[in-house]
Amino acid sequence: MYQATLSRRSYRFNDLRQLLAKASPARSGDYLAEVAADSAEERMAARIALADVPLKTFLQQLLVPYEHDEVTRLIVDSHDALAFAPISHLTVGDFRDWLLSEQADSAMLARVAAGITPEMAAAVSKLMRNQDLILVAKKCRVITRFRNTLGLPGRLSVRLQPNHPTDSLQGIAASMLDGLLYGCGDAVVGINPASDSLPLLEKLNYMLDDVIQRFAIPTQSCVLTHVTNTLRLMERGVPVDLVFQSIAGTEAANQGFGINLALLAEAQQAALNLNRGTLGNNVMYFETGQGSCLSSNAHHGVDQQTCEARAYAVARHFSPLLINTVVGFIGPEYLYDGKQIIRAGLEDHFCGKLLGLPLGCDVCYTNHAEADQDDMDTLLTLLATAGLTFLIGVPGADDIMLNYQSTSFHDALYIRELLGLKHAPEFADWLTKMQITDERGQLRDTAANHPLLLALQGERR
Repeated sequence: MYQATLSRRSYRFNDLRQLLAKASPARSGDYLAEVAADSAEERMAARIALADVPLKTFLQQLLVPYEHDEVTRLIVDSHDALAFAPISHLTVGDFRDWLLSEQADSAMLARVAAGITPEMAAAVSKLMRNQDLILVAKKCRVITRFRNTLGLPGRLSVRLQPNHPTDSLQGIAASMLDGLLYGCGDAVVGINPASDSLPLLEKLNYMLDDVIQRFAIPTQSCVLTHVTNTLRLMERGVPVDLVFQSIAGTEAANQGFGINLALLAEAQQAALNLNRGTLGNNVMYFETGQGSCLSSNAHHGVDQQTCEARAYAVARHFSPLLINTVVGFIGPEYLYDGKQIIRAGLEDHFCGKLLGLPLGCDVCYTNHAEADQDDMDTLLTLLATAGLTFLIGVPGADDIMLNYQSTSFHDALYIRELLGLKHAPEFADWLTKMQITDERGQLRDTAANHPLLLALQGERR
């Protein structure tokens, strides 16, 4: 039992799960799940009580039963007590103060990351203002490598997302060319296929590999199909760079995705065996999003932001090259408007970085949400200030296959110019060599006889 008194009224919370849910900032998904605070006063009382909870409590009182959930078992069994030692004496409120202090610099945050559980990260985020989430995330440094180096300070990468509603190879190639000529694609060239046809998925992988190899682009490709499809492609000798999968924060939700930890481990090993990376062996790419556990009725009464943080434990176990929250994609049933999407994006980025993950974000919304592109401009600017690893680049910010609004190649230009952010270093050198950018990293005018343009014309013929 946890309690706090506010305005001469005593508020009681039955257990840690209820306390975390009531302390969470208001969002539609938690109201839908009937776990949210009934009033702003109850929410503040929950935060007051949460601030006094020792961090050690999260190792003793589990939100989802150990015997029923492999994600819980992963969190408990992989907890690093030595990394936890420097902060083990703190309460959640003390942890917030420590994170904001000069003592918690980048090196110290890296040392304690393996000792922080997702529930600890989610709990402290509930006590933080947006500026706190930004400031702490900015101090976290997470660097990964495959064919280039991602996550370095002062750098921001872009996933080039050339989706097409009929998986037209020519249409995908045109969008891919467009993105490359805008300097996008250093995080990954990643296609969401409209079809699960194995022969088509094979063609997409070969096309991406051909472009990357032909022009010696220091980046990686990924066709974002189900992990079982990717395993079958690798068995057939198809050139797969990264293994993709959507993941969630409970075993039951992951079962809804058709996956478990053993399957992810099998796919990771298969990708490692291909040995296609030149600079590193981070071969996994994950996507998450608040509301996925609730949408499959697999949240166990846990609030959606804490469930999201638990998904990061799954990702952390597999040392991904990339992971991003598709923050506004699930819809207004879970994040109702621009304010809720902005807050969720900052929470996700903070929790992921605190846990040692290369967190990116699909700064996005669906057309039936109470949000617009101005809200996305705000979230993009805040996340980039907070040290975002990568964002999404879609032609015109309008994904014509997935039918949602994201960020464009032009948005990447805006945020680079505003904050002086550079590409991944190897990719930056390639852009200069290909005369796409000048020595300062500024875009050049592209001549009609540019090799990439000529290659596309050849593909069309």
